[in-house]
Amino acid sequence: MAKPARRAGLYLLATAGVILVYALLYQLGMARLEGVEMRFIEALHVVVETFTTVGYGEQAESWNSTAMLALSIAMQLTGVALIFLTLPAFVLPLFAEALASGPARIYDGEDHVVICTFSPTVDTLITELEARGQPYVVVESDDETVETLEADGVEIVQGNPEDVETMAAVSVDEADAVVAADDDETNASVILAAQHVAPETRVLSLVEDENHADYHRYAGADEVVQPRQVLGESLAGKASTAIYSGLNDAVEIAENFEIAELLVQGGSDLEGRTVGNAVTDDLPGTHVVGAWFRGEFVSAPDPNRRIDDHTVLLVAGPAAGVEAMKDRSLDGDRPPQDHLVIAGNGVTGSAVAETATSGGLSVTIVDVEDSPSVDVVGDVTDPITLEDAEIEDADALVLALSEDTTALFAALVSRQVAPATGIIARANDADSSPKLYRADADYVLSLPTVSGRMLASKLLDEEVITPETQVELVRREAPALVGRTLGEANVRARTDCTVLAVERDGQTITGVDAGFRIREGDTLVVAGDDDAVDAFAELVA
Repeated sequence: MAKPARRAGLYLLATAGVILVYALLYQLGMARLEGVEMRFIEALHVVVETFTTVGYGEQAESWNSTAMLALSIAMQLTGVALIFLTLPAFVLPLFAEALASGPARIYDGEDHVVICTFSPTVDTLITELEARGQPYVVVESDDETVETLEADGVEIVQGNPEDVETMAAVSVDEADAVVAADDDETNASVILAAQHVAPETRVLSLVEDENHADYHRYAGADEVVQPRQVLGESLAGKASTAIYSGLNDAVEIAENFEIAELLVQGGSDLEGRTVGNAVTDDLPGTHVVGAWFRGEFVSAPDPNRRIDDHTVLLVAGPAAGVEAMKDRSLDGDRPPQDHLVIAGNGVTGSAVAETATSGGLSVTIVDVEDSPSVDVVGDVTDPITLEDAEIEDADALVLALSEDTTALFAALVSRQVAPATGIIARANDADSSPKLYRADADYVLSLPTVSGRMLASKLLDEEVITPETQVELVRREAPALVGRTLGEANVRARTDCTVLAVERDGQTITGVDAGFRIREGDTLVVAGDDDAVDAFAELVA
């Protein structure tokens, strides 16, 4: 609801209250001062006539006391003031806003998240917030972006998020949090504007360069989110068995019930198996609930679908079963991995190198610009550069580049130069992930996806969110499904989400099947990609 609408509503409510008070006073005054008994509705009629100026003095011959004459004068003055002075201040702005053809410039709400400004990261964040019913508003200055997002149903206000007036217009003082998601310099200005208007409102800031984190804190940011560091650590983990085996990738949903994303290696026990034969009988309660096949997520994949060394399995079950499946996803005969080639020496590439070296691996860093930490200076899309980096002897090539087009071409070239070397890639645009898989990358992580989910994790304080995985895990009540079984609701077929567990009366129920009936107050724990979670949110609302 916009602010003029809210003010108009309050005005009308106050006016009704004033009229009722005057009607009561008039009824009592006529009875006690003039000796005239009347019903309350008759008194109300006189007051409304007076306020609307359609009738003055209809009962004037009955007013003999000074108090009643004074009351009549007060009613007439009040009515004129309310109609001719106060009403235009509230109702006319409401009409003006309703008739205006431009985008909204104010947002009146509470407990919402103010997001400044729109980007692929914010697109992911919006998906996360909408999936959980969290109100939000995006502040964006670009006309074309505002028009497009408004048409897509995004709650958006046009304005400069660095301006104090804009921050006040989007009710920052009533907001749950402000997210500064522009470039580092702009974010510092956004933080200061938000702090000026509402110093008590929590502010989260996205930082690209870790050297700027302290400046954002000085400006007043309560939390500084550095997704490139997390992305680098995760890329290193996916690139190296030594690191991957030591990481706890599983997410605990309930006591002794976990879910994990497993990258299947060539030569592992799982390669060549069908999905239906991936989990053996010695792992009761363990299931493959989803899988990525070359960048495409499939919920509850066909049991006859074959697993290859590009498959990423989503496995849920007891901790021992998930751990056993993790071991089976690795090639036990592969020589110990001890070397990575890292393309890109930015924040993400540096995080990859730091994680790899701390895990006992050696690294070769390739970049077009020379620096003390760069081992090979050159273009990673040039076969000679890759040969200089001895990519054929590396366990994996990690593409931590700032341009997706360069990463795509580098993946194609490196696959020709070193067919056996794994390729782990960063995507700066979520739409680039499928193309990188088509370029034969073994694993791709999207920076906007990681960034958006990290922000959502901080905002919603939900441990079940795993920013560095490709699958969303969300908890949400399902009022539209109450009284129906999962089979009757057909959740999987209608949304592509898999229901992993149900939280009921403080307990987490796992192993739910199609016959499980949903009760009021149940919270469903589901897994799926972004589109699937969006569809689930619409289904259960």
